[in-house]
Amino acid sequence: MKAKSGHDVQPKFPLQGDRGYLVHLAKDKKFGKLIGQQEPFRLSKRKDIHHYLCASIMSQQLSTKVADTIHKRFLNIYDGRVPLAEEILATPSDVLRAIGLSNAKVSYVHNVARFAIEQGMDPRRLHKMDNEAVIAYLTQIKGVGRWTVEMLLMFALGREDVFAVDDLGIQNAMIRLYKLDRTDKRSFREDLLRISQKWSPYRTYACLHLWHWKDNSPAPAAPAKKNAARVKKTPPEGISRRKKI
Repeated sequence: MKAKSGHDVQPKFPLQGDRGYLVHLAKDKKFGKLIGQQEPFRLSKRKDIHHYLCASIMSQQLSTKVADTIHKRFLNIYDGRVPLAEEILATPSDVLRAIGLSNAKVSYVHNVARFAIEQGMDPRRLHKMDNEAVIAYLTQIKGVGRWTVEMLLMFALGREDVFAVDDLGIQNAMIRLYKLDRTDKRSFREDLLRISQKWSPYRTYACLHLWHWKDNSPAPAAPAKKNAARVKKTPPEGISRRKKI
């Protein structure tokens, strides 16, 4: 998925799981048709919050393949295991640059480790905070933005009601599904938030289904040229005949 900032992070989708939230999401008729084609998801929780944030920073603006390679090199520095925050902070900058990180990313990774040591990232403490409190707390770290923390809320803290309004993948999926116009940015954002309120308190699951649908549904066919000599009535090659949602 790609955030508005240009970050490119492909989450490993949670295992297929409980169908309970589907009943609520299906109240939105358009969304109901979408999720009727997919298996349900299950959220999970992680304890290595500092590692999650470091991995997220390392993967920004990279393809999934390159990001995975750099992350493996990072773990190899510590014999293949998840390092403590103290170990990350003690790792020289040139060692981190050698695995493929830019100077900025090296600085941000060290910032995360330093914050974990000095301020704390105990998941038990974070679980006691509401979503906005977690976002305010962790975005104090230079190099960690709101979108990054929203992904952490979803994929590390298992929060069910997070809506990543600035995620480009979510925006593009909703444009297709709800025929939205993004010309007026303010109005477009209001439309996204208004529609997402229908999904609360299960907006995280809605985001998962939107990402999955966007990545796996056929691309829309290009509009036919007005002056074309002949218009084909069958879908062009590579475009499915499946009914529009």
